[in-house]
Amino acid sequence: MPRYQPTGQPAGTFISVLIVVRNEVEHITALMEDLNHQTYPSDQFEVIITDDGSTDGTFQLIEQYRQRARYSLRLFSLPTEVHLRSPKKQAIAAAIAQARGELIVHTDGDCRVGKQWLSIIEDCYHSRQACLISGAVTFTEEASLLEKMQTVEFSSLMGSGACSLTWGFPTMCNGANLAYPKAVFEEVGGFAGIDHLASGDDELLMHKIARRYPGRLVFLKHPDTIVRTLAQPTLHQFFQQRKRWASKWNAYQDRKISLLAIFVFISNAALIAAAVLTVLGKYPIWVFILQAWVKFLAEFLPLACFVSYLQKPPQAFRRILLIPLVQVIYPFYVAFFGLAAQRKGYQWKGRNMQ
Repeated sequence: MPRYQPTGQPAGTFISVLIVVRNEVEHITALMEDLNHQTYPSDQFEVIITDDGSTDGTFQLIEQYRQRARYSLRLFSLPTEVHLRSPKKQAIAAAIAQARGELIVHTDGDCRVGKQWLSIIEDCYHSRQACLISGAVTFTEEASLLEKMQTVEFSSLMGSGACSLTWGFPTMCNGANLAYPKAVFEEVGGFAGIDHLASGDDELLMHKIARRYPGRLVFLKHPDTIVRTLAQPTLHQFFQQRKRWASKWNAYQDRKISLLAIFVFISNAALIAAAVLTVLGKYPIWVFILQAWVKFLAEFLPLACFVSYLQKPPQAFRRILLIPLVQVIYPFYVAFFGLAAQRKGYQWKGRNMQ
C-alpha cells in the first residue's frame, strides 16, 4: 500500500472538526492544544464539540479554553432529558446540521493529532476527489501487557480495514480519524436506517457511502495523519469496548461483508476445534501444525508491516515481538466475541446501551 504524497496545493476548503465527548476532562485539553497548532490556517476550520452529558467538568473546561483557541470553537450540549438509542449519532447529526464546513472531519476527545493532520486530509480530499477518507488510529503510552497486546490486535483491525478499502471492498474504519464532505452525508440520508444501533456511526455510515459512491473511498496512509489514543486499561473495559464494536456486525446490509465476518469467525473457531481434537487424539497432529503454521505465516508479515507503520521505533520492534503471543490468543478472542455479540447490551461511558 503506497504512502500518500501530498500535492502541497491546499484548496482552502473550510473544515468542520466534530468531536463528541463524555467525561473527557483528563484528555480534551491536549486535543484542543493539538488543534491550536495545526499547520492548516486557523481561519479555515472550526471545531464543534458536543458534550454528551458529562459529569466530570468537561463542559466547563472546554468553555474556559475558548479564550485560548485560535480557531472557532463551538460547544453544544446534548439534551440529557431525552432518551436516545444512539446518543453519539444524534450528537453528530446535530453538529453537522450546524457545521459551516464543506468537509467534515471526526476525532474523539481522548485522541492526539499531529500538526499536519488537517492539511494532509484536505489535500487528499481534493487530489483524490474523495467521498470518504479513512485514517489510521493507534494506541500510545501503553503500560501493561494487556495494553501492549491491544496495540497489536488493533493494528490487525486497522490493517484489514485499510487493505479492504484500498481494494475497493470497504469493511472497517474508525470514527477517531474519519472525513467526508457534508454534502455526501446529506446525500446518503445521514444515519437514517442505522440510527437504531448505539454503535456504527463510522463503519455503517461508510457502507452507506460506499454503496452510493463506489470507488470514491480512500485510506489515507501518511505518518503525519495517524491519530493516537489510549488502550483500555482493564479487561472489563476492553470487553465492553470490543462487545460494542462486535454488536453491529449483523446490521451490515452488504451480504459480502457479513459473509466475511462469518468466515473470520469460522476459520478461527476451526483452529480451536482442531487443537481440541488433536489433544483428544482424533486429529492428526501434523495436520494441526501445518494448519496453524500456514495461518501464522499468512498473518505475521502483513501485521508486522502495519505495526511498523503505526508505531515509532523502538516501540514498533517491541510490539512486533508480541505478535506470536497475540496470534495464539486471537482465535479464542474472535470466537468469544463472535458469540458475545449475539447477546444484546453493553456498558459504555457509564451507560447501559443496547
